[in-house]
Amino acid sequence: MVIAFIPVRGGSKSIPLKNIKPFCGKPLVCWNIEALEQCNEVDEIIVATDSDKIEETVTSQAYKKTKVYRRSAENACDTASTESVMLEYIRYAQLPTDDIFMLVQATSPLTETIHFREALDKYSKGEYDSILTCVRNYRFFWNEDGTSMNYDYKKRPRRQNFSGMLMENGAFYINKVENILESGNRLSGHIGIYEMPEYTATEIDEPDDWIVLENLMRKHVLSRHKETKKPIKLFLCDVDGTLTNGGMYYSENGDELKKFNTRDGMGFQLLREAGIKTGIITSEDTKIVANRAKKLKVDFLYQGKRDGGKLSVAKEICEQLGITLDEVAYIGDDVNCVELLNAVGTKACPADACEKVKNILGIYVMIKKSGEGCVREFIEKMLN
Repeated sequence: MVIAFIPVRGGSKSIPLKNIKPFCGKPLVCWNIEALEQCNEVDEIIVATDSDKIEETVTSQAYKKTKVYRRSAENACDTASTESVMLEYIRYAQLPTDDIFMLVQATSPLTETIHFREALDKYSKGEYDSILTCVRNYRFFWNEDGTSMNYDYKKRPRRQNFSGMLMENGAFYINKVENILESGNRLSGHIGIYEMPEYTATEIDEPDDWIVLENLMRKHVLSRHKETKKPIKLFLCDVDGTLTNGGMYYSENGDELKKFNTRDGMGFQLLREAGIKTGIITSEDTKIVANRAKKLKVDFLYQGKRDGGKLSVAKEICEQLGITLDEVAYIGDDVNCVELLNAVGTKACPADACEKVKNILGIYVMIKKSGEGCVREFIEKMLN
């Protein structure tokens, strides 16, 4: 049996709750979980955490092989080693000694299913007792005494003629339960190396790492899967907390007022010019929204609560247009948007959306807040 083990603490000094912070549109830890879910060689995925929020994020997804293990406070403190929580779980679960135990680090989100598969295949051949992942580094290194470590500075090699050095990237480690119990370490015995692409060298530890890795993810991973997505034919939007900041203003006469952002209005124009149908779905029923929808020239306006919620409205529109929900983009901010957000092909929310919405699998979390141009931001992301 192959166990993939992902230790994720709730405490993080440099990036608070970084393991569930949205990374390229989904909680950081979910990237590794989903890659492992698609790996047939992995039988079970264990997310070891001390955090209620992390547990809620993981269990809210429809994962088939993933379980949450609540690690002890002792092994979740700043000074606790990764090995300590590995051993804690192995003893708790009483894992058979011949089980394969793969330690996976959530801070390496660029690890893909193929990497897990190839490394496990290499391990299955029986040549190594344990395996770690590395990338090839082509930098020149020096010792403190002024001597070169990995090249002759008098004959400086060109990159294409330089074999470089293997650097541990911390993505994942493979070993047998028996070896881990005996050595107390993730690695032991005859150690093999699985070499990963150079762009997987960085681990997320500081805020700057986050920025670098999101760009690398878009370039090396997401760009390869972009073509498989169906083109967007319908754009739907919520109102309160999305097109507006959720605030309500009242005049002396008791009239209700809402504040809209003109940049969002230009976004709707860009969609029309691109030939994409537009619509607004809101649980409220006001003349203000009707007037705004008329000015935006939306194709569909649905106000008021309906049986089946917003999802039933979207399905009704799709039926009229002869399209599927995979061809729909939707941006919403609160719990009454969750069902529809989970169903559409492209989904987004404002930066200040509720946590349940921001934790939806595959959602784009905008930089801008509600009423501050987040809809325009989403539209530009879609069209570019």
